[in-house]
Amino acid sequence: MNPRIELLQAMPVFGALREETLQFLLGLATTVSRAPGEFFFREDEEAQSLFVLEEGRAAVVKHWSGHQYVLAHLAKGDCFGEMSIMDLRHRSASVVALEPCRALELSSANLMEVYRKDLEQFTLMQMNMGREVSRRLRDADERLFQAKVGAEFLAEYVIRST
Repeated sequence: MNPRIELLQAMPVFGALREETLQFLLGLATTVSRAPGEFFFREDEEAQSLFVLEEGRAAVVKHWSGHQYVLAHLAKGDCFGEMSIMDLRHRSASVVALEPCRALELSSANLMEVYRKDLEQFTLMQMNMGREVSRRLRDADERLFQAKVGAEFLAEYVIRST
């Protein structure tokens, strides 16, 4: 079997899609390479595509008050950029290569071709993307909750100590 098909089948966003649909998507996709320090995209840019990392490592970063913060690390098999494709908004963060990277790029126009070809497979892919974004939102909610509880505990401790 094609290693690219196997990579996509192992991903939540493309899980349960038929092999012929994945082959169709691969025929539409472009391959992009980034050297260390190069960006796949930058925060606040318009979004036209999502990416599947085939090789290398990258970081999701966000700028705030003149500082850059790493939100997540990406490795082979990770998908990124789908949130902006779903909500039609600008990029919420940047993604920068940490080492030489190669990724598949799928544009929103490519996804529309799947819609035209097979509505059922397109719907499944959209549902998968929704589930993945929802999973990430739950993770973010949990981290926010833990940070809030930790900050309240620290404030309580400081008040008791003084």
